[in-house]
Amino acid sequence: MRFSRHLAVTAAVCAATAFASAPVTAAASPEPLAAGPVLTTGSAGGPAVAAGDVLAAPLAAGTKATFYSTATSTTGVTCATSQLTATTLGNPAAPGSATASLTGLSFGSCTANITGVTSVRSLTVGNLPYGVTVSDAPGLPVTLTGGSAGPIQATAVLDSWFGTITCSFQLSGAFTGSADNTAHSLVFRAEHFAKSGGSALCPADGYFSATYGPITDATQAGGPAVYVN
Repeated sequence: MRFSRHLAVTAAVCAATAFASAPVTAAASPEPLAAGPVLTTGSAGGPAVAAGDVLAAPLAAGTKATFYSTATSTTGVTCATSQLTATTLGNPAAPGSATASLTGLSFGSCTANITGVTSVRSLTVGNLPYGVTVSDAPGLPVTLTGGSAGPIQATAVLDSWFGTITCSFQLSGAFTGSADNTAHSLVFRAEHFAKSGGSALCPADGYFSATYGPITDATQAGGPAVYVN
């Protein structure tokens, strides 16, 4: 009886000693979740917009693109249709900036209320493609820059009392706008262009304003809306 009790106590002591001397393995820390990309489709935090994807947007419903002679006037050229197209170049993890190449910016159904101008033959932009940077900083700023072909340009060809005239303008300063995740839009307001050539009848300045949206990923099935994260 005493022998059995002694054996049990000895076994217990040995087990406790072995447990105390066993190496303690620290619990593995959970790996941090990888940051999502700046641009996603379908929802905030959704699938990434891939490099090479084409982003496209018409004018937002009920809006027009305008090219006015001053920042506060309503005199100039107004276009009822416009289409923006860009190709995604880079889409890093947020926070940061995605980059794209603006390959198309077209205008149609344009009219003018300039004295002496009877109709608008065309409004076009030159020196495409332009560089595009979309940041997820407060306000979701968007910046356009001229590319290797030259600075951002706009040219209006107008029919007037004196015949056809051509007015050429170049961007003066930065071309900046902002994105909006609610309307999936891209907004530009009074972007300043200075006259660079053409008839003496052309105004000295042009101020471009437009709202494009919804911006969609035309490469993906169904053209899902694009979000800035």
